[in-house]
Amino acid sequence: MEETLQTLQSILDQGRRIVFFTGAGASTESGIPDFRSVDGLYRQQYDYPPEEIISHHFFKANPKEFYRFYRSRMLYPNARPNAAHRLMAELEKTGRCLGVVTQNIDNLHTLAGSQNVAELHGSIMRNYCVHCHHEEGLDFILNTKDLPRCPICGGLMKPDVVLYEEALDESVMDKALTWIRQADVLIICGTSLAVYPAAGMVRYFTGDQLVVINKTATPMDDNADLCIQAPLAETLGQMHVESTNHS
Repeated sequence: MEETLQTLQSILDQGRRIVFFTGAGASTESGIPDFRSVDGLYRQQYDYPPEEIISHHFFKANPKEFYRFYRSRMLYPNARPNAAHRLMAELEKTGRCLGVVTQNIDNLHTLAGSQNVAELHGSIMRNYCVHCHHEEGLDFILNTKDLPRCPICGGLMKPDVVLYEEALDESVMDKALTWIRQADVLIICGTSLAVYPAAGMVRYFTGDQLVVINKTATPMDDNADLCIQAPLAETLGQMHVESTNHS
């Protein structure tokens, strides 16, 4: 493992246009479980699989049950960035990280200080009225019970997150694909690359070094120049960032 970490450090030191592609595994060490992990408690509380509850049709048909799940399983307002988020933000400050492409909606990359973040699946920090498009922040959802209603028109508020059956924001996708195409190093971390179309975006990488850091195997392992099966924050927490700006 020591040799593997040295190789990773070398890749980080030599990269000039690094892009990180992150999934749920980037936030588990901040205390945010992957919502897909169905445990015994989940089975006692819900009659539907998580993928169905956070789908477009379920939100429209059963918003009360949607919000019961959303508030208890997807909102972690006290979570804080971990060593992985912090390292990515530090690298960006050196001018050697183009950006972070994330499937996460938890805002932890931004909290860590990253400014170039493409949130493929949206963010819990933004919510809008389905009728008049009035916007509210996270506190509005946390401080309302049952159905959050628009203070302007009384319409139902919806989180600005991409539910199953919904399309990704094209402008966010374009930004993410531009970074991936320009990257000389792509580090796929904390994702099993199971959710499309997001997972398919990494195939556009044509740079020098492809790194995969994930606790389990991914479809890109065979293509990777370096593959590390380990927790992400534990791994990136052992890296250091050269402060020299090479841009």
